[in-house]
This record gives sequence, C-alpha cells and structure tokens, in this order.
Amino acid sequence: MTDHVDRVLAQWQAQRPDLDVSPMAVLGRLTRLSQLVGTELRKTFAAHNLDAASFDVLATLRRSDPPHCLTPTELMHSAMVTSGAITQRLDRLEERGLVTRSRSESDGRGVRVALTEAGLALIDAALPDHVATEERLLAKLSPTDRDQLADNLRTMLESLGDSA
Repeated sequence: MTDHVDRVLAQWQAQRPDLDVSPMAVLGRLTRLSQLVGTELRKTFAAHNLDAASFDVLATLRRSDPPHCLTPTELMHSAMVTSGAITQRLDRLEERGLVTRSRSESDGRGVRVALTEAGLALIDAALPDHVATEERLLAKLSPTDRDQLADNLRTMLESLGDSA
C-alpha cells in the first residue's frame, strides 16, 4: 500500500537520485498526520462551540487541583504561547463567562484565573468527546504500537529540546 508521501519520495528519487530524502518519509507523514488530526479535533471542539486554543485553556484549568485556578503565567507555560496570546484567549473566555480573573489573595499584584461553573460544565462535556475522537484516530494501532509511537515521539521531542 502506498500513500501520498510514498509518491512524493518516488518523484524525488526520479528527479534527484543523488539526494537522500528518507527523512521526508517520517516528517512528511508527521506533517500530513498533524493536518488530518487537527481537522478532526477542530470538528469535535466546534461541536462544543470551542476552538483548540479555548479548549487548551479550559482543559489546563480543569486538570489543575480544585478550585481549578492558575496564574496567566502558568497558563502561558502550559500552552507554550506568548503572554499576548494568553491574554486574548482569556479575554474571549471571560466574555463568554467561562473563566474569571481576580486579584491573588496572597499577592495583590498577581492575577488568578479560575473556571466558572459554566466553564467547568463545558470542559466536562467536551473532554469525553475529545478523548473519543482521539481514540477513533488511534483505533488502527495496537496498544503496543501506541506505546512505541509515544516513546519514539517523546525521544524526538526531547532531542529537539522539548522536555518537562
């Protein structure tokens, strides 16, 4: 069975036989996979009137200990985006009544972001659908294949400086 990437590799082999394009076999598939997975995840988020950025903030707050509160800086590090991007996300979520921002009780200068009841209810409704979408996307892989793929991807991420 061949896929789009196999066809691209064959074309390069025909046009540039002197060049080892084998890295494209992995990275080309990762790129295509990212696009296809992103499309499916966006459909799931849209069913809950969310986008990926909003889901990420709500999910990050939800997986933190009750009362599901974090600082904007903690959210920024979790989402790996700029402070401006977090501010925009929080503005949109606050307008929808899904999060609140308040002054920190321990430090009057700091801000704490918390899920509202509506935000908690929304992420609790969206999360099972998100996990079901991910399960459907991985359905062709055995548990062993999933573990190996996760390990290989972790190794690759670590090699690029992406670690906890």
